Amino acid sequence: MPVDRELPTPEAEDLLALTREIADAELAPKAAVHEREERFPREVFRLLGEAGLMGLPFPEEVGGGGQPYAVYLQVLEELAARWATVALGISVHTLACSPIANFGTEAQRRDLLPEMVGGTLLGAYSLSEAHAGSDVAAMRSSATPADGGWLARGEKAWVTHGGHADFYSTFLRTPADGERAISCFHLTPDLPGFSAARPEEKMGLTGSTTAAIRLDDVHVPADRLVGEPGRGMAIALGALDSGRLGISAVAVGLAQSALDVAVAYAVEREAFGRPIAEHQGVQFLLADMAAAVESARATYLVAARRKDAGKPFSRQASIAKLVATDAAMKVTTDAVQVLGGAGYTRDHPAERYMREAKVMQIFEGTNQIQRMVIGRHLTSGAVPPAG
Repeated sequence: MPVDRELPTPEAEDLLALTREIADAELAPKAAVHEREERFPREVFRLLGEAGLMGLPFPEEVGGGGQPYAVYLQVLEELAARWATVALGISVHTLACSPIANFGTEAQRRDLLPEMVGGTLLGAYSLSEAHAGSDVAAMRSSATPADGGWLARGEKAWVTHGGHADFYSTFLRTPADGERAISCFHLTPDLPGFSAARPEEKMGLTGSTTAAIRLDDVHVPADRLVGEPGRGMAIALGALDSGRLGISAVAVGLAQSALDVAVAYAVEREAFGRPIAEHQGVQFLLADMAAAVESARATYLVAARRKDAGKPFSRQASIAKLVATDAAMKVTTDAVQVLGGAGYTRDHPAERYMREAKVMQIFEGTNQIQRMVIGRHLTSGAVPPAG
């Protein structure tokens, strides 16, 4: 059954209806085959771009949809319920567009942003490195001033859409000290010396290509610097707060789909003369799954509404990411349990959902990092007790 949503406008209701229609017709029938064949669905992203779903949270004047983040995230959730790879791809694309949208020059916003947020071009976000992981400040890939531009060297790891993206929002170490030693660049794969490594062989989300990006003395034109030199850390972390909300919505969509599969199976499957859904043990399991899904949805919407209202939302974004992805892992695991032996086979999507959920606890900052972020927010302004 469709999720009962509270949407702010009739336009938003129409948008969600359009999303469900496209997702049911174009995503759901292709998901299992593409994932099994590890085939990147570039044509699906083009279709979603033509439908106006690739730039929903960006202003209309630059080609976006002008939608509140709370609406955009619910669109992501609906897409994820049919195909998590595609919803993840849109979340990453949105993350990749954010640096120029929020920090780019007037010329960059005018010349680059319309095709980016319009979905003609597909983006990637190149921040992590193999040795650094969550420690962004430990990156080694660098860009040094050269010939009126920059000379980039190094390797970025775990790049979603690596080898398929049309542009890469890339963070590199530049000459400076401390946090100001990182800058953001808009790189494209046509630059000499830019290449993608062989895609990673992953446990789940196998339709979503993940690959390292190599920069072998890439000459980067001066106008590809995004924001001021040394602003990269602030640009990266600001975008990640929003990106964590995207992952939260994707996780909830995946969990909702796993719950739907489990309920449908429990109603049909009989044991001891009646549907297993009538046995208290299964009922309680399904109830806990439903509570986890709805709690996670409410949590990411709270954070999104704070963002839409212009309020600080970093702590709420980390809470949403933590709650939603942990919920997705538990709900998908429990869906396999409800299906029993059938859930462990590829005849049903439950085992795929379980594999896909695991990585959501890892990317966009592991859930251990989210706990650190939340803890620091809680204690940074705390006053020690008297005495």
